[in-house]
Amino acid sequence: MQWKGRRGSRNIEDRRSSGGSRRGRGLGGAGSLGGMGLLAFLVLGYVFGIDVTPFLQDQGGRTSAPAEVSAQDRQAGAFVSVTLADTEEVWAEVFKAQVGRPYRPATLVLFSGSTASPCGGASGATGPFYCPADRKAYLDTAFFTTLEQRLGAKGDFAAAYVVAHEIAHHVQNELGILGQANTIRQQVSEAQSNEISVRLELQADCYAGIWAKEAQARFASIDPGDLEEAVNAARQIGDDTLQRNAGRQPMPHTFTHGTSKQRSAWFLRGYKSGQIRDCDTFATSRL
Repeated sequence: MQWKGRRGSRNIEDRRSSGGSRRGRGLGGAGSLGGMGLLAFLVLGYVFGIDVTPFLQDQGGRTSAPAEVSAQDRQAGAFVSVTLADTEEVWAEVFKAQVGRPYRPATLVLFSGSTASPCGGASGATGPFYCPADRKAYLDTAFFTTLEQRLGAKGDFAAAYVVAHEIAHHVQNELGILGQANTIRQQVSEAQSNEISVRLELQADCYAGIWAKEAQARFASIDPGDLEEAVNAARQIGDDTLQRNAGRQPMPHTFTHGTSKQRSAWFLRGYKSGQIRDCDTFATSRL
């Protein structure tokens, strides 16, 4: 992906050197876990939907002084900023052409370890997510390491897909889809709620595909092999693959994001079409 030297977004909130964002209560510090052990621990939390943040904090609610942002972290932040800027340009044009109104961009919060959000605690264990309450996406750039080393999704375009997917949830929020779906989810059974969640996630994958198509057309930033990196990332974080890799038998009734096949297929659908209307996962009986 060709991103260095290109314009970054101003809608970045960088909390990575903020000590106040890392407070919490728990049973022990992260210092007892080695690098790969910590990554494995975070992946388990992500797979099983458990917020392991309390286990990464000191007992008294204190953490060590925030570390300086490393050169690697600064590069990751710059990469995210450029990717976010690309989503802003793409969705501004798509909204103008297909929705008929302006697109209001999201803010992307970069953090290290854990931070607070109106939707609950954000941590490396919860993974990247979008909070409609403050219209912000939350990302610990250490997740990119987890994505590559533990989940088998390598490449900078795999990381760009993660950013595009979270911003796609903001697009759903702007279109009124996310609010309606979440309202219904509160009124139905857990199984029905999970099904709605799957449809939301697959639609976000499809929107991420629209972004990839338009980014290539507008910026010529996609290198050979980039598209496959994104498709592979979508496959690696399918519910069935995550559960198998965690040593579990895949249980479809617990899926909240969709299978590997579904996620990659909906991403490619958006990439090939470029049309919001073709990403309506709620209008089909076959995902």
